[in-house]
Amino acid sequence: MNKVVCYPRCCMPTTFNDDVWYFELFSCSEYKKENIGHIGATFFKELKKSGIVPTVEAVDFAILALSVVSADKAVLRRKSPDGWTREIHLTTYLYETEKWNAVKDKLEWMLRFLTGDFWSLNILPLPENIIPSYNQKEYEGDCVCLLSGGVDSLVGAIDLWSSNRKPIFVSQVVRGDAKHQREFAKLFGNNKICQWSCFIRKIGESENSTRARSIVFFAFALLATCGMTPGKNGRKEIIVPENGFISLNIPLDPSRIGSLSTKTTHPVYMKSLQEIWNNVGIKVDLTLPYKYKTKGEVLKDCLNQQALRETVFDSTSCGKFQRHGLRHCGTCIPCLVRRAAFLEAGFKDITVKGYCTENLVNAKSMDVAAAEMAILQTKRYGIGAVIKGSLSFANAEEREKYEGVVLRGLLEIEELLKEQGVL
Repeated sequence: MNKVVCYPRCCMPTTFNDDVWYFELFSCSEYKKENIGHIGATFFKELKKSGIVPTVEAVDFAILALSVVSADKAVLRRKSPDGWTREIHLTTYLYETEKWNAVKDKLEWMLRFLTGDFWSLNILPLPENIIPSYNQKEYEGDCVCLLSGGVDSLVGAIDLWSSNRKPIFVSQVVRGDAKHQREFAKLFGNNKICQWSCFIRKIGESENSTRARSIVFFAFALLATCGMTPGKNGRKEIIVPENGFISLNIPLDPSRIGSLSTKTTHPVYMKSLQEIWNNVGIKVDLTLPYKYKTKGEVLKDCLNQQALRETVFDSTSCGKFQRHGLRHCGTCIPCLVRRAAFLEAGFKDITVKGYCTENLVNAKSMDVAAAEMAILQTKRYGIGAVIKGSLSFANAEEREKYEGVVLRGLLEIEELLKEQGVL
């Protein structure tokens, strides 16, 4: 099945077809069928608890984001003709239908880039107001900052705090990270944190690649901006603290082309999302302060080194953190980048619980092998042999900067592999 319908209860279908996945938005379905799930059942309760009264535009984008991740979970890649690329037909309901239909082609293209699938959106009108009424809490904030619990978002929090900014932090509730997210927010943002979850439920097997997952993070960030006043230019700001090496996520293994590598903060995705928001009248700017820096450089340039050293080893980087009992695996690309960054910054790595694989010499890891191959290719043929056409989106000036961050990021990993005796 590749058809998905996401609806609030006021738009509940009169019949449910067996060849369609259904997700009820903001409440649990009364029907107990294998192809009916729900998402965001506590969404408005969490907003109210945070004191955020959302705008229509923010709710529309949140509905769209929740619908996208529902479809991303429901439609299995292994059942597609090539075992990966899916055709997804998604129906959802929004308030300002005309606005969003005007950018439908751009939305479909953005989702195609983000997930590697072919998306077809059917946007229908939401006939009644589903936003509950309550008093707005005024946050004393001058920006919203994503706070994942990772190294880069921690540095982002410290840098904003050190620059006398007043961030409102936004986090997705993730097992193993939630406590650290709250601790970081308390230390560097006077505890101003909106910590939310989409709580998706689906019966049966789910797709685990979740290439679309970051769109909900940006939806949450957009909702959080509703709690602050615009700047002098009439716009608001969302800080996306992610280093350029990870944002670009250049495939280090020739087999990991296209959407096989995640694009959660890729420049193309960020530019596309910004253009869509501008087109529908959302006056919020996405700012990526570290887009031309490696992770090691992000650490070295942090504005408060003492605060960083006291907190950074509680942060989470591993892509397989939950699979390993809330412990870093030590061998995935995010772990390699983390370990290399600490080495580059001169930090003794005392990551809480350490790494499942401390010694990389005998590690049976495809990621370690891919990193080694990319480094050897760069030495022999130059950085272009690794980048290939991955930077075709960039103009000449941007391309030079992005090439630099990829090269320097690989050099950081090279030093790690040398220290470990792999190279």
